[in-house]
Amino acid sequence: MINSHVSSFAGLPVLPFTPGMALPDDPSAVAWRLEVEEFDAEPEEFAALVHALRDEVPAEAVRAVVVGEWGEAYERALPVDLLVEAASSWTGLRALFLADLVAEQCEISWLTHGDVTSLLAACPGLEVLWIRGAQGLRLAPDRHAGLRELRIESGGLPAEVTRGVGAADLPALRRLDLWLGRADYGRDTTPDDLAGVLAGDHLPALRHLAVCNAENADAVAAAVADAPVVRRLEVLDLSMGVLTDTGAATLLAGQPLTHLRRLDLHHHFLSDEAAASVVAALPEVEVDVSDPQTAEVYDGRQYFFTAVGE
Repeated sequence: MINSHVSSFAGLPVLPFTPGMALPDDPSAVAWRLEVEEFDAEPEEFAALVHALRDEVPAEAVRAVVVGEWGEAYERALPVDLLVEAASSWTGLRALFLADLVAEQCEISWLTHGDVTSLLAACPGLEVLWIRGAQGLRLAPDRHAGLRELRIESGGLPAEVTRGVGAADLPALRRLDLWLGRADYGRDTTPDDLAGVLAGDHLPALRHLAVCNAENADAVAAAVADAPVVRRLEVLDLSMGVLTDTGAATLLAGQPLTHLRRLDLHHHFLSDEAAASVVAALPEVEVDVSDPQTAEVYDGRQYFFTAVGE
C-alpha cells in the first residue's frame, strides 16, 4: 500500500502548482505537481490546470512534472494528449511521473491509463519516466535515445507492457524497475515475457534492474539466474515479492553474482537458513534480506502476498 506522495522527484523538490500562485525565484528548480482537488473532478478542471501551468510558468523552466489526481482516476484514463500537446513547448522537460496517487485516493491496481507511448515520442529529451498503475496501460516505444530511468509501479503488470519495454531500443537506459504484482490484480507477465529485458540486447547501458513485487518471484529468480543482462548489472532487485527458499536456491545455482554491488531481496518468504545462505554466498555484495514475511493461514491454506497489491 502506498500512503505518501513523493516530496522530491528527479533530484528536485515537488511544488504543487496553483493558478495565480507566486512563482519561486527559480521555477526550474522544482518539480511541478499537477493535481485537481476533488477525486471526481470533471476533465475540464485538469485541462485548465495544465493550460494554466503552460501560461504562467516559463516553458523552458518546466524540467520535471508530477501528475497527481486528474479526476476519476479509477475509471478515466490519464489525459495523455494534454501532456503531449504541452511537451511541444516544454522543451526542457527531463522527468515525468504519471499518477502519484496514494491508496486513499485510488488503489494502485485501479489507476487507469491508456497508451502513453506517444509521450516518449513527444519528449525526446526525457530522461526519467515513472508510471504508477497499469490498468489499461500500453507502452511500446520503438526507440528513445535519452531515457535513463524507467519505473513502472503496479499491482499487476500486463504482459503486453513487459514485452513492449523488452523490445524497445533504449540505449541510454541505466535503471529499469518493473513491479509485476499479482494475477488477481491483472498480472499476466511470465518469465517468458521478460525475455527481451533479460537478454538485454536493446539495453546496453542497463546497470540497475528491478523485477520486483512479484507473486511469481521464484519463477522470475529462475529466469534471472542465467539471464545475459545480469552480467553487467551493479544492482539486482527481486524484492517485495513471494521469494521462497526454492527461488533463492535457484538464483544461487545460476551464474555468479559476485560482481554485483547490491542484491535486494527485502520483503521475502525465505527461511532464516536460506536468507543466511544468500548473504554467506556473496560476502562482498550488499545483500538486503530484511523484512521477512510469513504466510497467512486461512481455513488451513497458506497465502503469500506481495508488498503492493490492490
